[in-house]
Amino acid sequence: MTITEEFVEVPTPTGPMRSLVSRPSGRGPYPGLVLYSEIFQITAPIRRTAAFLASNGYLVVTPEIYHEIEPAGTVLAYDQAGADKGNANKIGKPVAGYDSDARAALDYLASRKDCTGRLGVMGICIGGHLAFRAAMNPDVLAAVCFYATDIHKGSLGLEQKDGSLERAGEIKGELLHIWGRQDPHIPLEGRVKLHARLEEVGANFQWIEVNGQHAFLRDEGPRYDPVLARLCLGFALEVFHGRLGSGQLTAALGSAGVISNH
Repeated sequence: MTITEEFVEVPTPTGPMRSLVSRPSGRGPYPGLVLYSEIFQITAPIRRTAAFLASNGYLVVTPEIYHEIEPAGTVLAYDQAGADKGNANKIGKPVAGYDSDARAALDYLASRKDCTGRLGVMGICIGGHLAFRAAMNPDVLAAVCFYATDIHKGSLGLEQKDGSLERAGEIKGELLHIWGRQDPHIPLEGRVKLHARLEEVGANFQWIEVNGQHAFLRDEGPRYDPVLARLCLGFALEVFHGRLGSGQLTAALGSAGVISNH
């Protein structure tokens, strides 16, 4: 399926949040997804992930998570300087700002005529943590978190005390956590701590651990594992298809004159 892309400014309590909107080129409507990036913001791999989700029948909004800190359009490089800047920004923003951004992105999707109103979230690295927090909103029906950082430590945001683990019981939709067992950022004890908390609160969750490094999903750099990426994105789509449904995918006329649907 072909897609369209555009940048929009989503209003938030802390200022306009530049966001990438990726959607199927058909009329729709489509279920809505908020896609949260890594600390580097909307890089080429994140943009391709958004395109992948859109091509499977979703209206996807990818916000710039540091819109109050960095100039609009800022993309940090996948190098040490970029990582240092991204990590500094991560704790340079109050947790309340992350939460109000989530609410604004969800409201933006729900307000669009090409959205069915059924909403989900997905995130990678810090984005996995932000998706976890966004899932605390009652209208989020499904959340997929790829190697979500800092939940076990509670260290997101300026306060360095985010309370995400304690608030896990607020998540009422279906939750999928995907982890790389060789990821040094979320060690075994951290994963065990989060798993135990989800069991304690009776969360509706699935849990997948694979033999992969941090950033195995990112289709750039030495840690990319295309086999694991394909399998795990498939798991993510199954959750979204099951909980959100799919959009009204418009039939397209192929080059051989054959009507086909994706």
